[in-house]
Amino acid sequence: MHPGFIGFWRHRHGHEGRGGHCGVDAEVSCGPGGGRGWGRHGGGGGFAGPPDDGDFGGFGVRRPLRFLAFKLELEEEQVEKLATILDDLKTERAQASVDHRRSTSGIAEAIAGETLDTAKLADATAERVKSAERLRDAVVKAIGRIHAMLTAEQRTRFAYLIRTGVLSI
Repeated sequence: MHPGFIGFWRHRHGHEGRGGHCGVDAEVSCGPGGGRGWGRHGGGGGFAGPPDDGDFGGFGVRRPLRFLAFKLELEEEQVEKLATILDDLKTERAQASVDHRRSTSGIAEAIAGETLDTAKLADATAERVKSAERLRDAVVKAIGRIHAMLTAEQRTRFAYLIRTGVLSI
């Protein structure tokens, strides 16, 4: 069995903390997570999925949201605002991905003919540039909204996460 699957299996079968890999007293030897496989290193960081979640290891906006809520020590109201901001950004990125595939198809069509269709090629590449500009504007707007809701200390931590490459925008 793959080691990453053990925490999932224990969660689904109700074996959290009973004879786990961290020893008899899991709260002491593993920290607050009790060795349930939560967090990046299995020690219960709390940001990768709390045990009361009912939905193990979700995808999409949940992981970055929990990570930022943990690292920046956000209050409940800030978490709700950040969830909205990240959801909007996720939607824009998905649209940019669709636009990119569409422009790739347009470029392929322009190349496929006997002669290069420069008009189609120009349209396809122009759409790609417009999509990139829309995504850039959405990222700038999201960062502005995040900046406005954070305290000075949280902004410093947020900048540190970006600067060190832990957080990618």
